[in-house]
Amino acid sequence: MVSKETYTDFQIRAEFWVSDDANSGVFIRCTNPNDVSGKTAYEVNIYDQRPGGEYGTGAIPDVAKVVPMPKAGGKWNVYEITAKGNKFTVVLNGEKTVDGAEDGKFASGRIALQHYPGVKDDTGTVKFRKVQIRPL
Repeated sequence: MVSKETYTDFQIRAEFWVSDDANSGVFIRCTNPNDVSGKTAYEVNIYDQRPGGEYGTGAIPDVAKVVPMPKAGGKWNVYEITAKGNKFTVVLNGEKTVDGAEDGKFASGRIALQHYPGVKDDTGTVKFRKVQIRPL
């Protein structure tokens, strides 16, 4: 799902549920709505089984690592994502996982919710609810 509107500075609050084997995320500042990926947007990852873990759940791949990586599988979670200028903050279930990380690749763009097939045998389950976007 990709937003119709483009956002620059904003805060997102989204509730999500994923199975342990799911690979998902919230893409922000997507520059190409027809090709949503880490090459055209920032991804706030939801991926408990990501190899290496430092860019797994709670991280922004290639921008901000999270150590130790929190686990989101098998329960409802809340993401609060703030993008203001070139700074990003991510809060997962009340705990900051990214605090003021900086990157200037993408200044504005759309927002997308990802459901990528599961890690093994395309079995991953992803559910989003109560997604709110507030421009800053």
